Amino acid sequence: MGEKGSGKTAYAVYLSNNRVESTVCDLKFIRETEYQKFVSLKQERHLDLSDYTNIWRVILLLMLSKQVAEKEVGLIPKFLKFRNINSAIDEYYLHAFSPEIIHALQFVQESKIAAEFLSKHAKASGEQKESLSFSESRFQTNLLYIQQSFEKALSELKLTNSYTLFIDGIDIRPSGIEYPQYLDCVKGLANAVWQLNNDYFPTIKDSKGRLKVVLLVRPDIFSSLGLQNQNTKIRSNTIYLDWRTSYANALTSALFKMTDKLLHSQQENEVKSTLINLGDTWNAYFPYQATTSNRESNNDSSFIGFLRYSFYRPRDIIMMLEFLKDNAIEKLDIEKVTHSYDDFDSPDFKRKLSDHLLGEIKDQISFYYTNDDYEFFLKFFEFLDGNTRFTYLEYLETHSKLITFIKTTEKAIPKFMGTANQFLQFLYELNVICYVEDVEDHKPMIHWCFRDRSFSNYSPKIKEDVRYEIFYGLTRAVNSGKKKVRINA
Repeated sequence: MGEKGSGKTAYAVYLSNNRVESTVCDLKFIRETEYQKFVSLKQERHLDLSDYTNIWRVILLLMLSKQVAEKEVGLIPKFLKFRNINSAIDEYYLHAFSPEIIHALQFVQESKIAAEFLSKHAKASGEQKESLSFSESRFQTNLLYIQQSFEKALSELKLTNSYTLFIDGIDIRPSGIEYPQYLDCVKGLANAVWQLNNDYFPTIKDSKGRLKVVLLVRPDIFSSLGLQNQNTKIRSNTIYLDWRTSYANALTSALFKMTDKLLHSQQENEVKSTLINLGDTWNAYFPYQATTSNRESNNDSSFIGFLRYSFYRPRDIIMMLEFLKDNAIEKLDIEKVTHSYDDFDSPDFKRKLSDHLLGEIKDQISFYYTNDDYEFFLKFFEFLDGNTRFTYLEYLETHSKLITFIKTTEKAIPKFMGTANQFLQFLYELNVICYVEDVEDHKPMIHWCFRDRSFSNYSPKIKEDVRYEIFYGLTRAVNSGKKKVRINA
């Protein structure tokens, strides 16, 4: 679990390409076609959430079975039931099975034919005594037989390696699929993963290797899945990618180590030998000190400036490095290695960064809402008149202007704007704004959602009647930061 851009896919890709501690990993993506197939299946067969769960369970078992069959050399001849299901799969797919979700879903769609192939091979080997008949109209019965066939076959295996199947792509909702339809599909997937990992896989005995399915999921999506005891599931069954740090600890943080190692890995061997300590490579690229808003140096590492303009995610830091490189190329300064504060503070760089961050937010809004909703979201900043800081009363006035404007368009008011406080929470959860508490005899306390979120509080709440500020990196993209001049007619 982790925020968008926190590295979930990167970890899964690495583990899929590298065998770690005798664990073989495979990464599969859910794509728009799969969602459309599920919607079609629901309409054709009048499916409910439990049916979705059973379908996903069969799909995951099928993909794990083929993963094991391909990677565990010499396993198939040793175990009768496993040999039978692989023979049935090969016959169904004409020995051309492609290990993708869409092809596994086809096996489920034609459940009658798939069940008949499984039954045929089980009877031919003597595993099954009687012949069984299957009907097209008895979809759930066919599915249960297929599921039990896979589970019996996998239960007899004595695996040398462990196998993990990563499922990615559930945080991308295709534009043609309505959110409720998407959510039903993903809820079924989450329930299937939980049932397999918690109820079925632990029952497999006397096997050195273990089986596991892992979902890559954002916290906001996880909270929508409706799983019981969510806090316990997060603590006991989740790896939470948390890159948070503080300015004081920035140079020993995981985020800085990741960035420094990334830069170090790209150097020639003779250069690497001179960059021994943590931070040497970073300092070679960015030898300046961070500055404050008045451009005065405050003796902080240049990395602090990158933190200020990021949501403390690897993707943000990497994109900043890409934008600096792009700017150097555009200026025909291809051999440029060392960067200055002026490079970081340039309008071109800040515009690219701001557009990138706003693009990430647009993706997140579009996941739940429409393009009109996103346009109304942007309209809010117009009514702020360029202000990046505002009080609660100023916010209420701005929200009121926004609602009045939306009503003139004769379009529906977005759900997240229903009330002023609801929209305020929405802005906070998107990390568009922070709230600032003024405390007596103490410097102001600044709260960002991405910094307040934790295992025990993955949906922190914003406070009312305090001060608010727009995120530094977004000001250019939402045209804030400069007071608007109104021309009277």
